[in-house]
Amino acid sequence: MNEFTIGVLGGMGTYATINMFKQYADVFKAEKEWERPRIIIDNRCTMPSRVRAFLYKENVDELISEMFESMQYLMDAGATRIILACNTSHLFLPQIYDKIPQLKDRVVNIIDNCVEEIKKQSVKSVYLLGSEGIIQSRIYQDNLLNSKIECITPLPEEYILIRNCIEAVKQNKYNHDIKETFLGLVNKYDACVLGCTELPVLYEMYKDDILCEKIYDPLYLSIIKLKEEYDAIR
Repeated sequence: MNEFTIGVLGGMGTYATINMFKQYADVFKAEKEWERPRIIIDNRCTMPSRVRAFLYKENVDELISEMFESMQYLMDAGATRIILACNTSHLFLPQIYDKIPQLKDRVVNIIDNCVEEIKKQSVKSVYLLGSEGIIQSRIYQDNLLNSKIECITPLPEEYILIRNCIEAVKQNKYNHDIKETFLGLVNKYDACVLGCTELPVLYEMYKDDILCEKIYDPLYLSIIKLKEEYDAIR
């Protein structure tokens, strides 16, 4: 099915992108490799920090320029559907759409898709774990509120704990403290959104000790959506 090609803007960070690629392989099960759709990954780890760009307006033009270039590259390479493997990067999509309006129909917005899934399950309240940028932007909170879903966020003094978890994945360095920190955060409520693409890596590592009943991984849910689209045209 060459007309269905997935493009991924990754490298934000690399281990999160690796985990996403594994999810793609697991979701698109196949006896023969050619039964899966083509996937093109641009692991653009050279991009400036998305969080710092949002919080401090640091290197915003450079970030948008690199995102624009990579997404244009993916589209030119034949990508019919595009995923950004970073929640915080979605805050800059409006500027990208100003440059390439036709991209809007190709991007699978992992935040919007996650909220839709939560809404389908009639969940009344969820806990959001994510970067300071994603939390302070209110992109999840406002989206969930529009669907009459309460969004609980970490206390400001807990931001450093989430940041430590995210950095552990980026550096591929884990210890007992990271495990206990992550479990302490994710097990606080019955439903939790892993609103940073590093956090599902920790979930996979420690899932046997997770008590939270409903875990939402926006990137994984978007891969499921793509699988449904792919099956519909086969």
